[in-house]
Parts: sequence; structure tokens; C-alpha cells
Amino acid sequence: MFFSISNVLTPEDAARIRDKAGKLDWADGKATAGRSARTVKANLQADLTSGLGQGVHDFLMKAISGHKTVRALARPRQFSRLLLSRTEDSGHYGFHVDNAIMGSQGKQIRTDLSFTLFLAEPDTYEGGELCLSTAAGEFNAKPAAGTLIIYPSGAIHQVRPVTSGSRLACVGWIESRIQRADQREVLFDLESVRASLPKASTEERLVLDKTISNLIRMWAS
Repeated sequence: MFFSISNVLTPEDAARIRDKAGKLDWADGKATAGRSARTVKANLQADLTSGLGQGVHDFLMKAISGHKTVRALARPRQFSRLLLSRTEDSGHYGFHVDNAIMGSQGKQIRTDLSFTLFLAEPDTYEGGELCLSTAAGEFNAKPAAGTLIIYPSGAIHQVRPVTSGSRLACVGWIESRIQRADQREVLFDLESVRASLPKASTEERLVLDKTISNLIRMWAS
């Protein structure tokens, strides 16, 4: 599943994050790449351990992890720490696959889903599309600031070279309570149907509530 979720951040919040990003310390992004990905990665990543950086991290984490569509799609057990990425001056991140396990000892997660939250408006930089390779062809995304793209962590993907301007994005990973993608899709479809029903406790809604709960009991790990 590849999903685009708009308005995870308001335009005003995205602008505030861009302003704070300009005050953070930045370093070569290769430090957080896996062995093979390191050879195709050319970007910068922010230090989010400082007081300002931790505040940015926590604000973004609250917005992402609390978003109802993210939760319905991903059924998250836990999130990785977030990364703040800046790509400019022909920087890029060539085709790669995300590591299956991420994090340090004692805080490791299985990466079921990856996400990119775009923070720069698309008309402020050239290139920089998130390109996902699928059986149906390539899927390219360069949406408005505040939009989140969520996709399987096992998908081959890249960030195309940024030829002018600066691409700012937040990236992270989710370990789901429902490991299988097809089961997550079934639950998301049922949640979408439930959301379209009247709020009154009709017999149909109660049956749907029971079905969703029982499927979660069957599939959750």
C-alpha cells in the first residue's frame, strides 16, 4: 500500500518547522544509512538531540503518531525516532531498501512501514521527488508541505537529485501490531466503512465493531 495523507501539518506549522530547522546543527546523512544505502546517500540530517532539536522531534512525533489516518493505516506498535533531512546542491538518495531492523540495542523496531512528511513547499525546490518502485511502475511524489507519504519499508525507493532550492522532510519508520500488509488493508477498509456509517448504535455498526475487534484479536502480535 502507498498512501498520501494531506494536512498532517497545517501550512503554518510546516512554516514554523522550517524556521526552526534553520537554527539546528546539520551533519552528513551517511551516518544513519545502512552499509549499502551509504554509497548512494548524499544529504544532511539535523541534530535532534539538542533542546531545540528535541522540541522539533516531539512536535512532529505528536502530529504524526496521533493522526487518525496514520493510526488506521499502520496500526502502530511503536515508532522509530524521527530524522529531519535536508537535500540540496544536487544531493539525492539513490535507490535503496530500508533496513529491516532499526535502532540501537534496547530500542530496536522491525520496520513494517516507512513514511516521509514533506516540509518544504514543492515550488521552492527543483527535483527531490520521492520515487517508489512498484510492480505497476514508478510512483513519484512531491506534494504540498504537511503531506505524509506512507509506504512498505521493503519497497525499493529513492529521492531524486535536488537541482535547486532545498528539500526539507521528516522521515521515520513504524512497527505495526499487524505485521501482514494485506491484513492491515482489510482493517483499513473496514474502518473506512465504519467511519461512513451514522454514529447511532445500529445493528450494522455493532456487527462491524465486533468484526474489526475480532480480526485485531486474530492478527495482532
